[in-house]
Amino acid sequence: MAFKTTRPLRFGDCDPSGIAYFPSYLNILVGVLEDYFASIGFPWRKLIDDRRIGVPTVRLDLTFVKPGLQGDDLEFVLSVHGVGRSSLDLEHQVSANGHVLWTARHRVVATSLDTHTSMEWPDDIRAALTSHLETTDAHHPAT
Repeated sequence: MAFKTTRPLRFGDCDPSGIAYFPSYLNILVGVLEDYFASIGFPWRKLIDDRRIGVPTVRLDLTFVKPGLQGDDLEFVLSVHGVGRSSLDLEHQVSANGHVLWTARHRVVATSLDTHTSMEWPDDIRAALTSHLETTDAHHPAT
């Protein structure tokens, strides 16, 4: 089941011509990922402060299709495509005004904030992530 949310493309997210500045997209994407984790019951503040779990990006492959313009409402669709021992494979589609602007393949990894090494997803988080897999036979390609 995909997670969907909308974010405005603001003046500060754009270059002087009013076109989205791509690093701003990444900042917005991090906020969407944070909201996704909150939506499945694991707000980052609790992950970080209470459970000492980080979720850094280890791979991000973006494909830009059309420019986003200042004032666009960006429609984000985040899909879970694989849950590994410590990794999570996501796909993102970002649209505005009915047109795809960009897509991304994204891998994050659960890490211990005490040792700064990867760690297995705790069972409760793994169960929540797995329940959002796009297909019942999805698996992590490295497993």
